[in-house]
This record gives sequence, C-alpha cells and structure tokens, in this order.
Amino acid sequence: MTQNLLQLRQRIDSVDQQLLVLLNQRAALANEVGALKRVDGSPIFRPEREAQVIHGLQTANPGPLSGESISHIWREVMSACRALEAPQRVAYLGPAGTFTEQAAVQFFGSSIEHVPCPNFDAVFHAATSGAAEFGVVAVENSTEGVVTRSLDLLLNSPLHIVGEVSLLVRHHLLRSTASLDGIEVVLAHPQALAQCQDWLNTRLPNAERRAVSSNAEGARLAATNPAWAGIASERAAAEFGLHIAAHAIQDDAFNRTRFAVICLPQTLAAPQASGKDCISLIVSVPNKPGAVHDILVPLKVHGVSMTRFESRPARSGQWEYFFYIDLQGHPSQPHVAAALKDLQQLCAFYKVLGTYPAGD
Repeated sequence: MTQNLLQLRQRIDSVDQQLLVLLNQRAALANEVGALKRVDGSPIFRPEREAQVIHGLQTANPGPLSGESISHIWREVMSACRALEAPQRVAYLGPAGTFTEQAAVQFFGSSIEHVPCPNFDAVFHAATSGAAEFGVVAVENSTEGVVTRSLDLLLNSPLHIVGEVSLLVRHHLLRSTASLDGIEVVLAHPQALAQCQDWLNTRLPNAERRAVSSNAEGARLAATNPAWAGIASERAAAEFGLHIAAHAIQDDAFNRTRFAVICLPQTLAAPQASGKDCISLIVSVPNKPGAVHDILVPLKVHGVSMTRFESRPARSGQWEYFFYIDLQGHPSQPHVAAALKDLQQLCAFYKVLGTYPAGD
C-alpha cells in the first residue's frame, strides 16, 4: 500500500509539472493577446468572453471536478494572466473581510488591487473618479430585498453595470471568545442584523443591536471589546483574529446576496452577448391610470422575460416612482431590441443601467 501511495504521489507530481508548463504557455498566449489589444485599443477584461470560456469548460467537463470548481479554478487562472499586465483596481465596501470583498474576488479572481471603501457612496466615487477601475456593490438580498442605497446611486451615476455575482451568504457570530455568555452588543451592517433577527431574538434577546457601515467593520470593533460580538464572514474572523461563537445564524439557510460590478463606459463598454445575459433598466411613467400595466405589454408581445420589478420614490414630492427592471436577454437580439424600443416610447424617463452576463 505504501508503494502504491508513493506511486500515486509521483504521478500527481508529474501532472503538476505538466500543469505548470501548460499554465505558463497559457499566460504567454494571454500576453500576446494583450499586446494585440493594446494596439487596437480593446479592453483587456472581457467579462462575456470569460463567461463563455468557463461555461464551455463546464459543459465539456468529464468529471470528477464539479462545475463550480471549474469556475473557481479558471477564474483564478484568467485573473493571474490579466495581472501580468496590470492588476485591476476594484473598489468595494470594506474593510477587509466583507462579503463584498468576497464577491469581488469571486468575479475578478484574487489577482486584483484591493480598494476598500467605508460606504456605498465611496465605492461609486472611487469608480467614477478613477481611483478604481471597477466597483462592486450589493443590490439585492433574497431575504431583505433590494439594497436601496445602491439603487438610488445608480439612478444618477455615470457608471453602468458590466457583471453580477450571486453569493451564498452565511453569517457567523464572531467575538474574542468562543462563548455566547456576556455579549452586550452585536455589531453588523443593518442588512445583516435584519437577516439574523430571529436568531438574535431567541439567543441574544437582551443584547443591543448596533448598526455599522459593514459586517467587517463590526468584526473589527468586536475585536476591541470582549463584551461585543460582530456578525460577519469566516474570512472576517480570520482577518481580525476572532472566534466563531455561533455558525450560520442567518434566518434563511439559503440566504443569497446579489452584487453588481460597475464601471465607467470608457473603462469597459457594455459586454457583447454571452448567451446568458441580463439587462437592467430604470424607468418612470406618466402619472395616469394603467401606465404601469402599459410598460409591461411590450415585454409580453415580444416574448421578453422580466426577472425583477422594484419601485423607488422619485423624491419629487408628487408621489411619483422610478421602476427598476431586470430583463433576460441582450439588445443585440431582435426581439429584445424591439421590446426595448416600444418600452422606451411609453416612458417619461428611461435609462439602461447595464447589459451584462447573468450570474449563476
């Protein structure tokens, strides 16, 4: 058995050496592609191309690796190849250890330049000013619904959406000891506090719930006081040297958050069709009976599926609303283009927030 194990290890070492040679060959080819792109001014990062590559590999995968593993591995390979020219600067809600940072790494890979920001407004400012090339912001949670500040900022921002990430969010209770005894304050982002309220009501009914700018900030503060606890990720626990006093305390076992990847159009134009795409819009309609119904008609007539429909007050003092709409498809598809044209004619306000490959 020892000999067989030794032989297997030697075979693994041999395969690793072959992989290393092939990865370097791929990196050299990526450099050649990058050189050609610099000549014609094409962007280095093409999210639709990367989505197509990963989907093709997942489809052709003979196993035993899972499709998710294929996605993670190749995302890191492509990230490392991109970083040979220059790592992308990505702004996100910080500090280190937030779920938004995790979403950024899941989308771009680990080979990025991290630009942590104290709030959503700062993420938008960083991506607009050039301090970062891209920003990542939460836009929707499966338990608590839309993240209203992100939607409000998208309304007037020059940034557009070029990608999305859906993350399974597991909230852990973190503190300087592994016990639940003596916790006086629980610190977290308001969304996380809401997503864990049933657990907190049952297990820590007398603890003060204190909202902070991010879950990682709550974890950082919890590390400064033994009577405080934070709700954050396992990554944040490692970052701030905290114990996980309680695992997965979110009320919904399948709690997911959707994140948008944003940038200026001159940084990256709207991605081309990937075969599985999404269009995000903001519209408003004249204040007349049946106006909301009317904007849904072009979608039905042209066979375009709507995956999200949210309303936000227009803050005009006239009880008017903006509607945030997600559609399946890409404007290059004739039936989608026809639906968008008819829809725009019915709107008092119409803005395309982005066209991008749909996340898993």
